[in-house]
Amino acid sequence: MVTVRRAIGVAVDAVWAVLADGWLYPSWAVGASRMRDVDPAWPGVGTQLHHSVGTWPLLVDDTTTVLSCVPKRELVLRGPAWPMGTAETRLTIEERADGCEIVMSEDVRSGPVQLLPAPARARVLGPRNTESLRRLAYLAEGGSR
Repeated sequence: MVTVRRAIGVAVDAVWAVLADGWLYPSWAVGASRMRDVDPAWPGVGTQLHHSVGTWPLLVDDTTTVLSCVPKRELVLRGPAWPMGTAETRLTIEERADGCEIVMSEDVRSGPVQLLPAPARARVLGPRNTESLRRLAYLAEGGSR
């Protein structure tokens, strides 16, 4: 499991507003390039984001599914780690006196990358997830609208 953290100076509500708006997913999730549809009950358990990964003209349509959701606290997703397999991502938001901290933990759950040692997976997932949290923080700090 690879875990990255980012402290930001906004309330939990601001971060949750970004996560709860499925249409913003490609704005913060590195690898997602466009949204095709968002299930109406997003981010309820079992709902899906229908997105694409890659760059035109080599786009692959895929989905990300909510495994667990505690509003304003935690969101657990299962989605593509294409071409590596499937990944599980846990996002938690922890309130702080000066804002909040976002914690993102992720690991590959299926596919050929599972055969790589954890340190090798961390070299790929760590920088990718650090960038995802940077984007998520920018959206929360600046307002997503």
